[in-house]
Amino acid sequence: MKKLLGYSDFRKLLGINFFLTLSIMMQELLVSYEMYKLTKNPLTLGLIGLSIAIPYIGLSVFGGYLADNKNKKSIIILSMIVLFACGLSFYLLYSEFFQLSQDKVIKISYLLFGISGLARGFYQPAISAIRPFLIPRELYSRGSSLNSSSWQMGTILGSIVSGILYSQFGLDVSLIASTFVITIAIFLASAIKTSLPILISSNDSSGLWKSILEGIHFVLKNKILLYSISLDLVTVLFAGVVAILPVFAEDILNVGPTGLGYLRAAPAIGTTLGLFFMSLYSPMNKAWRNMIIAVAGFGIATLIFAISKDFYLSLIMLFFTGIFDSISIVIRGSLLQLIPPDHLRGRVQSVNNIFISSSNELGAFESGVAAKLMGTIPSVIAGAGLTLVIITIVYYKTKDLLNHRFQ
Repeated sequence: MKKLLGYSDFRKLLGINFFLTLSIMMQELLVSYEMYKLTKNPLTLGLIGLSIAIPYIGLSVFGGYLADNKNKKSIIILSMIVLFACGLSFYLLYSEFFQLSQDKVIKISYLLFGISGLARGFYQPAISAIRPFLIPRELYSRGSSLNSSSWQMGTILGSIVSGILYSQFGLDVSLIASTFVITIAIFLASAIKTSLPILISSNDSSGLWKSILEGIHFVLKNKILLYSISLDLVTVLFAGVVAILPVFAEDILNVGPTGLGYLRAAPAIGTTLGLFFMSLYSPMNKAWRNMIIAVAGFGIATLIFAISKDFYLSLIMLFFTGIFDSISIVIRGSLLQLIPPDHLRGRVQSVNNIFISSSNELGAFESGVAAKLMGTIPSVIAGAGLTLVIITIVYYKTKDLLNHRFQ
């Protein structure tokens, strides 16, 4: 770890991930909790995920193309400026500066989340594509763990701080604080000095769409890369509960905004501890075996969370979902650094981002819809059960990958 932190621009990258994630987490938690309080409808929370996912998925592959063919640093900074503008707009919207009706406030909130998703569609491929140029290849696996730890720490702090600020000072002060944090990430990005080459494939001259499709075809042809990305999608799509935590905090566990902050932080704490452990002991020795164990563990922990009526047991189960998720994060992140060639990495990363967005944001939509139709607790039980069925089927179909080694 000391060797990794010796690279100045890599330290700046960790700072960017931490502060931007801190800001985004605070905004999403604050606004989603306020929207649920206004509507008392879990579908409201699901639609937040959908409003982010549609522009993110629609533009992410093109964002990967730009990351490979344009100035990565400029893309990162411009994307964060848009996110800053969204944060400021949320503050103005909920401070009643415009004196709008509740219906208009909800609709404009969805629009702002959509713009945020658009900015992330450009930001994520660019920020992922620069990391391999900041550290040597032999440090990719540990770099992936430390990089993931930085945004998990942002998630932890953002969750806890937003809940405390909301309880003590109200929504307005909390939103202003979350928006200010983005300026630190913008400053760090502007200070990166490493030369970031624009790597254009020899096939790029044949056209934009053919160039974009290169990244998709590469993922589809690589079995372990495809399976690892797909499993993450299935796990979070069906067994994820993060989007509907405001319902658990407000109506099931009755712990309010402060308790919501702790519930949201629990998975991130588990993930951070898991990532730290794996920065010392790589899970890549038998990557696919470890991936299967992680997904199964995630499903079991989610199932216990669904039936829990005790706040502390719920925290512990969410903590374990983070532990198991960290295994998947490191394996997938390492594969994405090791396998794609330099000139394709941005486009391959954008394909991964589409899957991740599909699992996180469309998973949020699925959670909201399922909670509305089936009830909150039954929907989580059903999703966790389905995940365990799927991972059992995948285990029997991919036994040839169980002893596959990556170093």
